[in-house]
Amino acid sequence: TDMQAAIGCAQLKKLPSFIEARRRNWNYLRDEFHKRGFDEFFILPEATENSEPSWFGFMLTVREKAPFTRNEIVNCLETNKVQTRMLFAGNLLRHPCFDEMRCRRTGYRVTRTLTNTDVIMKRSFWVGVYPGMCQSKLSFIVDAVENFIINTAKG
Repeated sequence: TDMQAAIGCAQLKKLPSFIEARRRNWNYLRDEFHKRGFDEFFILPEATENSEPSWFGFMLTVREKAPFTRNEIVNCLETNKVQTRMLFAGNLLRHPCFDEMRCRRTGYRVTRTLTNTDVIMKRSFWVGVYPGMCQSKLSFIVDAVENFIINTAKG
């Protein structure tokens, strides 16, 4: 509708500041996670060389040798008022619609193992970098992860 278009156009004017805030929030989380040694427990996200992403969120992948599971840390974070989101897809071949397609042999093929997609699907999750987040909220996320690690993983 015209009203939706007007709102969309107004929001587009704010887009550069939204992108900058998401990048700032993402960088803060990245720096703090490195500084506190969390990369021992998580595979931390990296921007692709020569890219400038507008980050949706800060994706964490629990390392295979971490002394906790994704579900354990996600449950702890959610209990402590830190919202998380699971990765949207992961290994799409694990989706139930592919069971039916496999039975009917409907024209798809897999040329290699999908080990990394399984890892992402089973061990990854997001925390937010919403543009409206202030540093105290981002610090709250980092502190919640640190408290979990101290109380659960190292304790």
